[in-house]
Amino acid sequence: MPRPRATVLHVVDHGDLIKLLRRAGLSLNPVFHYRGRAMAATMNKTPATTFLLIPAAASLVLLLAAAASVEASAFDYAGAFDKCLLFFEAQRSGKLPADRLVRWRGDSALTDGFSQGVDLVGGYYDSGDHVKFGLPMAYAVTMLSWGVVEFEKEMVDGNKLHRVLDAIRWGTNYFVKAHTQHNALWVQVGDGDSDHLCWERAEDMSTPRTAFKIDINNPGSEVAGETAAALAAAAKAFKPYDRMYSDLLLLHSKQLFTFADTFRGKYDDSLQSAKKFYPSASGYQDELLWAAAWLYEATGDEQYLRYVSQNAEAFGGTGWAVTEFSWDNKYAGLQVLLSKVLFEQGGSAAGYADTLKQYQAKAEFFLCACLQKNNGHNVKMTPGGLMYVSDWSNMQYVSSSAFLLTVYADYLAESRGTLRCPDGEVKPAEILRFARSQVDYVLGKNPKGMSYMVGYGSYYPTHVHHRGASIPSIYAMNATVGCMEGFDKYYNSKNADPNVLHGALVGGPDANDAYDDDRCNYQHAEPTLAGNAPMSGVFARLAASPADNTPEYTPAPNAPSPSNGGSPLEFVHTVTNTWKANGVDYYRHVVTAKNTCGHAITYLKLQIKELSGEIYGVSRTNAKDMYEFPSWMTRLDAGAQLTIVYIQGGPAAKIAVVEYKTA
Repeated sequence: MPRPRATVLHVVDHGDLIKLLRRAGLSLNPVFHYRGRAMAATMNKTPATTFLLIPAAASLVLLLAAAASVEASAFDYAGAFDKCLLFFEAQRSGKLPADRLVRWRGDSALTDGFSQGVDLVGGYYDSGDHVKFGLPMAYAVTMLSWGVVEFEKEMVDGNKLHRVLDAIRWGTNYFVKAHTQHNALWVQVGDGDSDHLCWERAEDMSTPRTAFKIDINNPGSEVAGETAAALAAAAKAFKPYDRMYSDLLLLHSKQLFTFADTFRGKYDDSLQSAKKFYPSASGYQDELLWAAAWLYEATGDEQYLRYVSQNAEAFGGTGWAVTEFSWDNKYAGLQVLLSKVLFEQGGSAAGYADTLKQYQAKAEFFLCACLQKNNGHNVKMTPGGLMYVSDWSNMQYVSSSAFLLTVYADYLAESRGTLRCPDGEVKPAEILRFARSQVDYVLGKNPKGMSYMVGYGSYYPTHVHHRGASIPSIYAMNATVGCMEGFDKYYNSKNADPNVLHGALVGGPDANDAYDDDRCNYQHAEPTLAGNAPMSGVFARLAASPADNTPEYTPAPNAPSPSNGGSPLEFVHTVTNTWKANGVDYYRHVVTAKNTCGHAITYLKLQIKELSGEIYGVSRTNAKDMYEFPSWMTRLDAGAQLTIVYIQGGPAAKIAVVEYKTA
């Protein structure tokens, strides 16, 4: 056989070549012959150089050429799903099963709650630390369960359902133990301040394991409501496979919902130790609606549908138009879940159809905002195409949004419908394509060519902000690592993590797609339960139909839309702060009113009803509840916004346009 000829490939430097290899899915340790000497691909950067490649096969060059076009090959969603579940194993607290797959973890926190007379062993560590925070843990279990509810068949076909149910059960078993009385729930173990003073393995833990609970004297409607939602969603997931367990979860869910609703109060007012880490900015009303919606989904009992209908306006369910879905703010998820009732029941939901349509309108506001078709009220995007909500752990918002987009695309497809956004109609396949683009960005189709899921692909973060990953396993180094020793030897180390935290979705890049693989950068390098959980269902769905033949998704230009004879302004209402004074919850409301009529507005009269506090951004008139432009404004140009701020307790004020004139 004739010896293959050496092929000459010109690249800028070895770093570019490594990126090409990664994008082509090739090994990162090929040997190159440079001027007659064998050199590894890990050598330092050099000036522009001609590399002589001695190919193992002619296809290598073709792969490199394809990689150079920055077209990522199809991603292994099933493999990503598998790794996502490994992360939940790595986060387990308590006595670990013998058949676990994450072998570098050991038993930990085996006396949680004992000093206070309760068994709180088990559950999940929240992120890179060792506190068990009840609110985000319950949200994560809700989202894992919702994934099963929507994509059970896909999980069965992929042979993953049993592992997802195991992950859910690890959380629900803990919640059942933590619900020791009808009106009491243990909602946290460990203290964030003391925990964060130490960098140590869970198996060596030396920090206080104080447990905290809510009860009738110290209410916490957010965490009680979210736990009720988690148990109801899990009950539906388990129902076909373990009816007795499903019934047990429903019993606890119903009791917790009654507790949350009867003894209302913000959980972080009762639990100051959680306020610094997981403060409730959206209040507890979204969790009450969310829990009731999940109880209706799990039971079909009309009383819960009546609850979300009767409280829709007062609790903000049909009033809040949001651009995030998270462990704190459940409105978008609630609105999508209740839209499902309309899709499934149609006319049979006649008694509630009008209210459900209002929920659906707000759900579609959120979805259109993600899709960049919401008349300017869109979720921000990085230059590389990633949704960007927050500089702190942004990937949790990406994963939750991708989940809602995925399930809603399927709802529409089954009903043969489309999403009608202000900037154009979107077909279900296009919605799914956009969700896929976010997942593909996570897995490596991004400007850095990096997977932000640890252990997926060949180029991913290796300095994760996670105690257990950064310190050698107890099975590799059976010696206690002290509190400060952990900081000195491992937290500040430039070495890669000795334990690969497979499946961990880190906080992600910044607003310009930049990412610094630095363990100290906890805002971007720390994974969370809340960030990982929604991806389970999305991976299951995408793995079932990996082919993507839908047309390219093209966002509409951000141009003002002409009015169709309705209001010339589009109002977006948000709450930016909340606090308690003299036993009353107060909220800072910000309303943006965008001119969508296509012409400059030269005169404006607004009616603002049910206002109890001070208001800024408009001028009060002599007529009751009537307001005009502020004194410094004489016109509102097409596409421009007027910002109104007010502070009050109770429900939001009602704002409507009474009269206006255009130029």
